[in-house]
Amino acid sequence: MRTSRFYTQQTLTHGATVALDRETSHYITRVLRLRDGDTLVLFDGSGRDYHAIVESADKKQVLARIRNSEPVCNESALYIELGQGVSRGERMDFVLQKSVELGVNTVTPLWTSRSQVRLQDQRLEKRLAHWQGVMRAACEQSGRSVLPALQEPGSLTDWCATENNALQLVLDPGAETSLRDLQAVNRVRILVGPEGGLEEQEMMLAVSAGFQRVRLGPRVLRTETAALATLSAVQALWGDLA
Repeated sequence: MRTSRFYTQQTLTHGATVALDRETSHYITRVLRLRDGDTLVLFDGSGRDYHAIVESADKKQVLARIRNSEPVCNESALYIELGQGVSRGERMDFVLQKSVELGVNTVTPLWTSRSQVRLQDQRLEKRLAHWQGVMRAACEQSGRSVLPALQEPGSLTDWCATENNALQLVLDPGAETSLRDLQAVNRVRILVGPEGGLEEQEMMLAVSAGFQRVRLGPRVLRTETAALATLSAVQALWGDLA
């Protein structure tokens, strides 16, 4: 039986007893039905898994004692930044979840001309918390012990202008260049538009900032498909799916 994994913001150390948050405690006791003496794995984003035993459990709080830890070496040597045009509901959740599984390091939600979602203040804070939860759960499921960064949503202009030394790619079904035409790199930034894609002026903005237009194939892909197909392709060419 696979041991369940849980993320905690607390700094973990050998021999420590950790009080897990209410949501995690409820899931452990009511869904998994773990009891005193059962084992689980905790991680704090530092790149190690901490093997622990349940010392006490009720739906409000679980106490777990850490017995030992081990490094987790499943991060790709290819560093990937994703700039994702904000899309609606489950589409955005799906991109975040699967991009974590595919090894993304940083995700920045972007407001673009065709973004159909506009959030401010408390609604934005609530959505960010939800997105962070989606990414944490994806780490728990996929075995990653380093939590990818979720940046504050920003404008396409500001994100494109960020100084970096990465290969910068923007998806364009009409481009002549494919990924196989490019030289191998160890750092890549990928720009994906929302539903409806990027407007031509936004495409030109990206190109003027150093992004290369690339195509994935002869078909037009939905925003969530485009992001995940590109992540898979660059990992297969230059990363840990090679």
